[in-house]
Amino acid sequence: MNRQSALFAIHVAAVLFGLTGIFGELIQADAIVITAGRASFAVLALFAFIRYQGGSLMQGFKPRNIGVLVAAGAMLALHWVTFFVSVKIAGVAVATLGFASFPAFITLCECLFFKEKVSTAEWLILALVTLGLVLVTPSFDFQDEATVGLAWAILSGLAFAIFTLINRRAAAHIPAQQVACWENLVVALLTLPFSFPAMAQLDAINWLWIALLGVFCTALSHYLLVSSLMILKARSAGIVIALEPLYAIFFAAILFAQYPSIRALLGGSLMIGAIVWSGLRKTGVHAGKPIPSGEDRLPARRSNRD
Repeated sequence: MNRQSALFAIHVAAVLFGLTGIFGELIQADAIVITAGRASFAVLALFAFIRYQGGSLMQGFKPRNIGVLVAAGAMLALHWVTFFVSVKIAGVAVATLGFASFPAFITLCECLFFKEKVSTAEWLILALVTLGLVLVTPSFDFQDEATVGLAWAILSGLAFAIFTLINRRAAAHIPAQQVACWENLVVALLTLPFSFPAMAQLDAINWLWIALLGVFCTALSHYLLVSSLMILKARSAGIVIALEPLYAIFFAAILFAQYPSIRALLGGSLMIGAIVWSGLRKTGVHAGKPIPSGEDRLPARRSNRD
């Protein structure tokens, strides 16, 4: 995968991620059940794809990978559960706008844990994202369900930011489809024990929605995300994924007549605009120059012999 195909893959992933909240609204089940179901179907789809390619889950796998994959899977489980809680409480628009804060968390985590320098412009972008979140907040009273839902969405964004950064390491050593399969397996193992009784009561249409969510919005989108992270820096991928609310709000308006307030739209526009500006600014910095090793790509993946 080159940079152009990586960018295309991450844009398709953004559309699929935008449909996630729609399925969360459609499925009549709680957040843990939805998470367990989507992860289980994703594991089946990814395993079938790996076998179709003649591969194996153990190809290139080493004991040192276990900790990274478990940590990433745990963060993915936390991200999904908190996101679906937000959708159930506050609706698709508020949930996706709150989740859109995750690129700001990526920048902060890169600064705190990877000691990457944050420029003045990036601090300004973080300030704009924060202001956008203030505008998106329905009220500052936690008796308001929409505000509680937004808080869950912000927590979901933080968990996804950490998950994305962990994948910078995981994707460097194992093929993308294997990373996605192992991480979804971790999610399933963490959530299925709490889901079996409720799963037995699901009807056929809810199983259909969960299957579509697991195969397309999970297996395929997760594979595209991890594949793109082999080429793109986590922050660059985050910029594209931050467009997810645009797709989610559009689908929610058509299907459920869920329309965000003018204030929420203004705050969301401010957040998304700041994130896109960050991407355009970085693109301008690299225009006409070769991209230095490690600047906007992951570490080169080692061969299976290493």
